[in-house]
Amino acid sequence: MSRSPGRKQENNKISRELFVLTYGALVAQLCKEYEKDEDVNTCLDRMGYGIGIRLIDDFLARSAVKKCRSYSETADMIAQVAFKMYLGVTPSVSCSSAAGNEFSLILDKNPLVDFVEELPAERASLCYCNLLCGVIRGALEMVHLAAEVTFLQDRLKGDAVTEIGITFLRKPEDRKHKR
Repeated sequence: MSRSPGRKQENNKISRELFVLTYGALVAQLCKEYEKDEDVNTCLDRMGYGIGIRLIDDFLARSAVKKCRSYSETADMIAQVAFKMYLGVTPSVSCSSAAGNEFSLILDKNPLVDFVEELPAERASLCYCNLLCGVIRGALEMVHLAAEVTFLQDRLKGDAVTEIGITFLRKPEDRKHKR
């Protein structure tokens, strides 16, 4: 018995929607448990970090990508391969520093907020999608790239786009590998 070709795409859409709804319930529960938005943001980042350090193995196995030679290649890989693979979107990448170690991922569409209209006024400093920052930071750390990852703009807060900033913390090493 053969499966119809559209079946896998339909299952991916259902899985993504289930994830987004579950994520919304998680954030709502955290908001009930913590009074301060900063505590919720920290918890989401910590959860994302744990996901990122485990997700990198799956990413490397499924994507079969080669080693990135620069921070620019790494940022492009995150946007064009990782975001597409796991969230079904491809953010644009822009370099925001002369040193070449600061990048922005700009999402025109953020699938994590598909079912969110706006943040409540009392939760103005909540970074609803902070899990993504932790995931990116954790995954990068597992490939020996220390980075600071933060939300710079958020549509849920009235900004025109959702923008995630990535700052690589170490200078690229020019070590020659011994053979």
